[in-house]
Amino acid sequence: MPVNTIPSRIRWAVDFLDVQPSDHVLEIGCGPGAAAELICDRLETGKLFAIDRSESGVDRTKRRNAAHVESGRLTVRQIDLATLRVPVKRLHKVFSFNVNLFWVRDCADEVALLHERVLPGGGVYLFYEVPRPEEVPRVVEQASAALSDGGFRVSVVDNKRPAVIGIIGRR
Repeated sequence: MPVNTIPSRIRWAVDFLDVQPSDHVLEIGCGPGAAAELICDRLETGKLFAIDRSESGVDRTKRRNAAHVESGRLTVRQIDLATLRVPVKRLHKVFSFNVNLFWVRDCADEVALLHERVLPGGGVYLFYEVPRPEEVPRVVEQASAALSDGGFRVSVVDNKRPAVIGIIGRR
């Protein structure tokens, strides 16, 4: 799919993620597969494991990225993070966009799983498009606390154009 069909917020987040050719990446909530497309285009020996709770999200990601699935660069599964068993021993990066898990409920088990799987120096990148500015403090506070309580060093990125908040947890 042409790059111009990928929303600018997704392009910005993937650029910020700075995927390296050998990275092993987990995407939580792959949806239509736009981020997966951009991430896989940057991989050579690395791999992307993309998950979504939605069957339609998984199907759309697989269709959009059929060549990456065929090459073995992309694996897509219908599963939620709580029951995930990551097929790679260690991850360089974990990526999500607009996944509310990290700020709407207790997610200590999920964050513990990520902390166990992310390599030292790696990170968890939680991006949110927050259309209502009054929600930003709550999203940042809750997601930051979840990562911090799970052993990650947290920083926040507030991008104006496109309007995206990033909560970054470094291991």
